[in-house]
Amino acid sequence: MPAPLMDTYAPPDLVFERGEGVRLYTGEGKAYLDFISGIAVNALGHHHPKAVAALKAQADKIWHLSNMFKVPGQIELAKKYTDATFADRVFFTNSGTEAVEAALKTARRYFFDKGEPHRYRIITFTGAFHGRSYGAINAGGNPKYLEGFGPRMEGFDQVEFGDHDALKAAITEETAAILVEPVQGEGGVRALPEQCLRGLREMCDEHGLLLIYDEVQCGAGRTGKLFAHEWAENAQPDIMAVAKGVGGGFPMGACLTTEAAGAPMVVGTHGSTFGGNPLAMAVGNVVFDELTAPGFMDHVVDVSNFLKQQLGGLADRHAGIVQEVRGKGLLVGLRLVDGLVSRDFVGKARERGLLIGAAGDNVARLAPPLIITEHDASEAISILDDTLADVAK
Repeated sequence: MPAPLMDTYAPPDLVFERGEGVRLYTGEGKAYLDFISGIAVNALGHHHPKAVAALKAQADKIWHLSNMFKVPGQIELAKKYTDATFADRVFFTNSGTEAVEAALKTARRYFFDKGEPHRYRIITFTGAFHGRSYGAINAGGNPKYLEGFGPRMEGFDQVEFGDHDALKAAITEETAAILVEPVQGEGGVRALPEQCLRGLREMCDEHGLLLIYDEVQCGAGRTGKLFAHEWAENAQPDIMAVAKGVGGGFPMGACLTTEAAGAPMVVGTHGSTFGGNPLAMAVGNVVFDELTAPGFMDHVVDVSNFLKQQLGGLADRHAGIVQEVRGKGLLVGLRLVDGLVSRDFVGKARERGLLIGAAGDNVARLAPPLIITEHDASEAISILDDTLADVAK
């Protein structure tokens, strides 16, 4: 990054001036098909008229209060969440990392309140990504993100993704909860099978543990359900962290809990200056209403099925380069052969006007706005086809 910014990012030499729907435009007017949507954030695309109108209207009233005072939009949106999900309580945050931190604190506080403070350990999985705060990088356990930040934080036990025996062996009398993404995003776009989600719920019930879902990336309608775990019956969590798409591009997150899990979080146990601010709540209410509008999720399912089918054909045509098509709904990825670096491939697609992202395990990740059409999907496939043909040379 150019000074005076910290060099924590390495963006391409490309500046966007405006966005409209599923496209971004440079100052010179060049259009790019956006199939990463701010890393699964712009769920309704760019410049959504209802979201923009709600933000402008609220900006003319009150921008900020802090949680010293009641914010009516919080109560309105929290009621929508609790009516539509497993949850009974909601704490609003500014980001996914903050939502995860709230979830971790809630789990530990639950057992403290029960008179079992020795139960504080959280089981997590390889390939996980739970954010960039100190607690979240330790929960995720990625050595690359932990390097240089001192000794690892006590209290996290990481097991191999998909290793059921290792998971069972990791449970001790000190275990408080299991934390998992129903669909891993950064870790390589890996979806947890529905039977595994049910199995985790049963395991938590058997051992008296709390089940925490991180749906920061895979929630907000991205899989064709309001939240990804809803595809599996009898797999509800006790605590869930959400963000990204729930704000439709405005910084917003939330920690959702059952009554039992959330009740110990009383006055003074947690807080946020900006979380649940009036601007975020104005946009968040609009996004929720759009995501739950009749037919919206049907559209996501239909267009994601079409995209997945087209990606399968793409993989067949380029079998020497694409090893696997992964993911669920509109959070999907192409696992590339080891000889082709996903970040390089992402750059080549960008040169052709398609914006996608790179994820772990050498995966090119697609997380487009949920409003894409089959025409948009076909255009993306055409560009990916050309890009794969080029790199094959």
